[in-house]
Amino acid sequence: MTAINTTHPNKVELREELLQLPPLPLRRPLLTIGHGTRDEAGRQGFLDFTAAYQALDTSRPVLPCFLELTEPTIQQGVDRCVDEGYTELSVLPILLFAARHNKFDVTNELDKARARHPQVKFHYGRHFGITSGIVDLWRSRLAALDAGQSCVSDTVLLFVGRGSSDPDANGDLYKLARILWEGSGYSTVEICFIGITHPRLEEGFRRARLYQPKRIIVLPYFLFTGVLVKKIFDITAAQQQQYPEIEMTCLPEMGMHSQLFSVLRERELETQLGQVQMNCEMCKFRLAAVGDVSHTHHHDHHHHHHHSHPAVDPYADIDQYHQKIWQAP
Repeated sequence: MTAINTTHPNKVELREELLQLPPLPLRRPLLTIGHGTRDEAGRQGFLDFTAAYQALDTSRPVLPCFLELTEPTIQQGVDRCVDEGYTELSVLPILLFAARHNKFDVTNELDKARARHPQVKFHYGRHFGITSGIVDLWRSRLAALDAGQSCVSDTVLLFVGRGSSDPDANGDLYKLARILWEGSGYSTVEICFIGITHPRLEEGFRRARLYQPKRIIVLPYFLFTGVLVKKIFDITAAQQQQYPEIEMTCLPEMGMHSQLFSVLRERELETQLGQVQMNCEMCKFRLAAVGDVSHTHHHDHHHHHHHSHPAVDPYADIDQYHQKIWQAP
């Protein structure tokens, strides 16, 4: 039995290469919006990530904001830019998938900011989503872990997401995990979640054991540490103790990896060039959840993609929300 891998790779991964970012055409301020956490290490991880991204290009300010649970808030970030005389802002959700926060909560905060500062124009960008850069990040991490290993074919990958009430986001996790596993040589990949939806992590371990593997590698699909990442490590440690015959390794969150900065740069460039493309095909979930035909939904796949959202909270009654989206045609 080997110990769970708790070595954080961030510093090493940042030194892998001299990161070259394409130049920005505009010196427009960027608001990076994190989820927010009461975990101080998680909060600091996001702040450090934003500071490192700013240090790669000091041509414009990059201001970190949080959606909830801690400060600075989105409104505080907007106010700071307005106080400094800016009238146009790029806004990027530092979120992995398009779920409630990306579709409703951040956009509602921007609506509030527009009402307070009607002279300001906001250019809202995309979440990280499924990208080759993030797939490459995980492949390089697995390759480093497996150097010299002979039991790859007897290894099960256990991909762990945060979990969402939005099936669009949950489905994207499954897709990304499948892309990562395809052609990898690992026995299989199991997908599970640490909260909100199912299957949960304990069930994921049970399914992984059905393949009678020699090894299980746990991949927490998180940008930063926090309460949930620490819970994944604790559950993995408990599973290792219960099943000592299976070698279990839990990789850290993605953290400050050069690939993430490259993806972030792509997203920022999209906001400056007017090339933001959201996930239009799956918007039926949002329309079904809101149940409002007056929902304004403009599509332009070559330039901007605007969403005007009603004030109603479709997640207020979660059971009703699920019934609506599960029956969406």
